[in-house]
Amino acid sequence: MAKVELKQPIVQEISEHVKDAQCVVIVDYRGLTVAEDTELRKQLREAGITYKVYKNTLMNFAFQGTEFESLAPVLEGPSAIAISSTDATAPARVLSKFAKNAPALEIKAGVVEGTFYDAEGMKAIAAVPSREELLSKFLGSIQSPITNLACVLKQIAEKDGSGEAAAEEAPAAEA
Repeated sequence: MAKVELKQPIVQEISEHVKDAQCVVIVDYRGLTVAEDTELRKQLREAGITYKVYKNTLMNFAFQGTEFESLAPVLEGPSAIAISSTDATAPARVLSKFAKNAPALEIKAGVVEGTFYDAEGMKAIAAVPSREELLSKFLGSIQSPITNLACVLKQIAEKDGSGEAAAEEAPAAEA
């Protein structure tokens, strides 16, 4: 069997992973201990992120003709790929957080929703909160004024209600 035929299923596997991806991040994992790598894989798996190590040439073939083609120049040396199809900022967040405790992990570059970002750009993406966190902050900011308005209206209603009750009782006491 020819070498090309053996490599084609791997290229197809990479293509399937990146087909619906919102975010793809390339990292250099050189220098990580086995324990660190195991912990990194666990954190990424819990966040719903696919993390694999592939040969650079195979990733390059899989990226050709896709929005991830811009990652080709960073495919040098040992490279691993982190892919998320649900949360566009999750891979950058998890990898960046992990890299704080394991400086050997280096984020090379990534593509988030079709836009290429270098290592510095990926650090900025990592600072963006998750979609759920942003939605909860947004709902909290909307809910706060409504809650305050409801409290004020309730106090006004109680004040008016107690004033009317006192006025009704006063004539009854005089009679």
